[in-house]
Formats: sequence, C-alpha cells, structure tokens
Amino acid sequence: MAGSYNRVILVGNLTRDPEIRYTQSGKAVAKFTLAVNNPRNKEETTYVDIVAWDRLGETCNTYLKKGSSALVEGRLVIRSYDDKDGNKRKATEVVIDNMQMLGARGEGGMSGGSGGDYAGARSGAPSPANGSSHDAFGDELDDEIPF
Repeated sequence: MAGSYNRVILVGNLTRDPEIRYTQSGKAVAKFTLAVNNPRNKEETTYVDIVAWDRLGETCNTYLKKGSSALVEGRLVIRSYDDKDGNKRKATEVVIDNMQMLGARGEGGMSGGSGGDYAGARSGAPSPANGSSHDAFGDELDDEIPF
C-alpha cells in the first residue's frame, strides 16, 4: 500500500484582513480567507479558510491585508465541532506552514506606507514562511522576478 500525502498549494487574494488570536499558552493563531479563481472559468471563485500558527501567523497578520495576493502551502484539515446550539458542524481549512507574498510593493491592498515593510520582510527579515533565510521558492524566483 502506498503512503498518504496531504499537501495543498494555493494562490489567491485575501478577502479580508487576517484575524489573530492567542491561545491560553500564548501561541498565535491567524485566520483569513483566500479567494482562488478558476483559470478555466473566470466566474468561478473558491473561498478557502486559511489558518497560520505561531510566528507565521504573526507574519501573516503583519504583512497581509485585504486584497493582498499570496501563495500559501500547507495541509488540508477537516475538523468537527459543536456550535453554540449544540449542532455538529465540520470546518474545512488549510493549515499553512509556508506563505509567500506576491505582487509588487503597493499592490494587493498594501498602501504606500507599508511598502517599506514589504521590502524588509522579503530581504532583511527571515523568511516568513519557515523562519529560515531561504524559502522553498525564494532562490529560484529571485532570478525570474524582473524588479
């Protein structure tokens, strides 16, 4: 029997600013929704709930805004819970472990004042995706991006 593999890669735009909360133990958890367009049918959009934990969650909260374009990578999670009325519900989310901001400075909901923060996040700070100075795509994309 073959092994299992649960990996999701999405590119889309945020439908609203991320919401960040902290657990009782102090872990950050950011949630936002990504609108992903179907390239074959421009009128079809899928809205995907995204969850980012710890430092990645804080980074998403700091640098992503409504309209921002982002590539996220993670795993699909379907969890069950009881709503306030006691009904069983299911939530489908992508818990991410990698995030890459897309678009030039000033695009995707980032105003002129936050443009400097965007540049600093890409070059001076550790990669927001995984805490290291190199992300999964960074080295290859730097040679291809014309700015």
